[in-house]
Amino acid sequence: MLSIEYFQVECYDETGREYYEQLAEVVLLDHNMLRVVHKLHIFIDPRIPIFVATGVTKTIHSHITVNDFANVQIEGGKVTIAIGEETYLSELLRILWEKFGKDHVDQPDRFTIILNLTKEEAQKIADMVVVDPSENLYRDLIYALQVIAPEGFKVRRQYYGKERFYYIASENTLTESADVLIREKFALMGESL
Repeated sequence: MLSIEYFQVECYDETGREYYEQLAEVVLLDHNMLRVVHKLHIFIDPRIPIFVATGVTKTIHSHITVNDFANVQIEGGKVTIAIGEETYLSELLRILWEKFGKDHVDQPDRFTIILNLTKEEAQKIADMVVVDPSENLYRDLIYALQVIAPEGFKVRRQYYGKERFYYIASENTLTESADVLIREKFALMGESL
């Protein structure tokens, strides 16, 4: 995988390794995870049975602010928001309704929102964060790993934090040896948990 710095699938069976490598590539591509995953190591051994995916995510900086998809004009305390990109409109409306109440958010047409605010509140609108992509990152990443993992491996544990993640699944109870295995797989990538 060209956009992932480290990608390794480890399996005692070469055919199984190739299959899971292809599967992981397709799933990560389909779930748009290539922009997010920096390093990924997958270990699969159906004899135990166990599936372990460990990895490192790229730093995600891109918050979407009102300024990114709309033109904001302020006249005194009156704020007029001219929507240029509808993609984030529903989320913006939800945030404005929560913050100021539905009675104070006027939408005369599909592409215009008018608010009557104090000057201080009005000046903060343009830089207000509407979408934080990292909020959904964990959910999407774990979902992609669940798709890659063998079906029937219902005992699972997952972790995401500090740009590190792991997903471990088995048919059996996960013991302390699973923690050792996770640390070993991080070490193979030159990382620690």
